[in-house]
Amino acid sequence: MTGGIAAGQPRASTDRSDRDGAAGGRAAQDREETALRARVSGLMPRALTELAELVAIPSVADPRQFPPEECARAANWVADAFRGVGFDDLRLADTSDGSAAVVGSRPCGVTGAPTVLLYAHYDVQPPLDEGSWHTPPFRLTNVDGRWYGRGAADCKGNILMHLTALRALGDEVPVDLKLVVEGSEEQGTGGLEAFVREHADQLRADAIILADTGNAAVGSPAVTVSLRGVVDLVVTVDALDSELHAGVFGGAVPDALTALVAMLATLHDQQGNTTVRGLPNTQVWSGAPYPETQFRADGGLRRRTPVLGDGSIADMLWARPSLSLLGIDCPPVVGSAAALVPRARARLSLRVPPGVAPEEAGHAIVGHLLEVAPWQVKVRVEIEATGRPFRAATNGPAHRAMAEALHTVYGVPVSQLGQGGSIPLCAVLATTYPEAEILLIGVEEPSCRIHAPNESVAPEEIANMALAEASFLLDYPDAKQRR
Repeated sequence: MTGGIAAGQPRASTDRSDRDGAAGGRAAQDREETALRARVSGLMPRALTELAELVAIPSVADPRQFPPEECARAANWVADAFRGVGFDDLRLADTSDGSAAVVGSRPCGVTGAPTVLLYAHYDVQPPLDEGSWHTPPFRLTNVDGRWYGRGAADCKGNILMHLTALRALGDEVPVDLKLVVEGSEEQGTGGLEAFVREHADQLRADAIILADTGNAAVGSPAVTVSLRGVVDLVVTVDALDSELHAGVFGGAVPDALTALVAMLATLHDQQGNTTVRGLPNTQVWSGAPYPETQFRADGGLRRRTPVLGDGSIADMLWARPSLSLLGIDCPPVVGSAAALVPRARARLSLRVPPGVAPEEAGHAIVGHLLEVAPWQVKVRVEIEATGRPFRAATNGPAHRAMAEALHTVYGVPVSQLGQGGSIPLCAVLATTYPEAEILLIGVEEPSCRIHAPNESVAPEEIANMALAEASFLLDYPDAKQRR
């Protein structure tokens, strides 16, 4: 061993100078972190103003409900904002589903510097029942210290997280940056997924910060390492050519609605486990648990509402399949007649954990529904969309650097969580860029109630996550070099 100290031998008189040097390095790091924290804090009034501007744009990527001009307006807002933080090479790229992705780059000018891709999306879920909102859905409103509005967390809050981190750093960004902010993530139409495959070099990076998840709770930092895949489908049942009098023919003639209900009832057992034939449903989650008290508080569950399944909450949410009935077409109660229903249909969403391919899951659910259909009714199953599950590799320098940044900012250890939701883009990124590290983080946490009325974000999460991202961007080159 040349130029080193053999293992087990005492160190010489360099000990004190080494300790002094280490202490001086830590002190410098502390001063840098304090200054960075102060800059982020000073930027929060601007973050509030800009998030209010962005939330006010009803950028729902569904032309059946909202004018497409609103998504175009949001795309231009995002493009202008990122030009203001140094993305001179920036454009609006049309994707195959008709939306626009904001795509750009910001080189740092250092030869050999690693590249980091920043991701978010500017489209939002529809407000649903506006009467259930306590505040106007498209007007950011401060209520008891939280900022309410559609998209405040998912995902416009994450856009402000990126912007605040970059503004706090100014010109001190030692990595090459790339950017993509898409406009149709919530619709699941696959526009950006196709763009990635067709323009792989434009978005190639060493690390990808995919800001569309969040922490275990306010003040509890986390990195999401597992996402379920999805199979969305519509099942249609035909039993009769037309309505028949329920009194004259009921009891001897099959009807479509009763057959459909019988079919749907086979998809869960008495404990609530999903029971699609051919799909495993006994997997176990190996990461951080999800305590029942926290789960109930996060979901706003009534005291007597049971928790379903024979596994732990983490097993049921992150490791096993789940099937949800999203909608059903049948006669409404008001206006219904005493008649047998000739035709009925339902929309289902099947979520599957890592290790289960969507093709396998789709084949299983279609086969199950056809097999359990009673009374020789005619059944048609159409798969609308699929998305692959995702499991992140967490042993690389980017994950280590992010964990250190989050730990420093929050002062508590970082959890590795699963998400029951699906982000099909992750699997596409992992396939297209197998060497890249994908980090799923963000300002969202369970009390944000994303996709539901009264969505909100905790402003301290925007500040802390912006600070963590800024710290990561500063430290990542050294972490990657230490690899």
